[in-house]
Amino acid sequence: MTDGSKYVKIIEWSDADNCFIGSCPELFYGGCHGNDEREVFNELCEIVEDMIRLYKEDGKTLPTPISGKELVNELQKVA
Repeated sequence: MTDGSKYVKIIEWSDADNCFIGSCPELFYGGCHGNDEREVFNELCEIVEDMIRLYKEDGKTLPTPISGKELVNELQKVA
C-alpha cells in the first residue's frame, strides 16, 4: 500500500465536458480527464503520488485522508 492509497479518488462522467473527470479532493483541486475511465483512474493515481512526493519534498504536512464514508457524511451535510 502506498500513501496515495489512503486518499479518496473520484472518477465521474461529465456531460458538460463529455469525458471522465478524476479528482482527489483532499490533495488538490482539478485533476485529470479523458474518455477511458480506467486510464483516467490510472493517471489520477499517478498525480496523487506525485502530489504526496511534492508535499514531502517541501516539508509540508500531508492532509488527513478521509474515508469514503467520511466523504459521504460531509457531502450529506452540504446537501
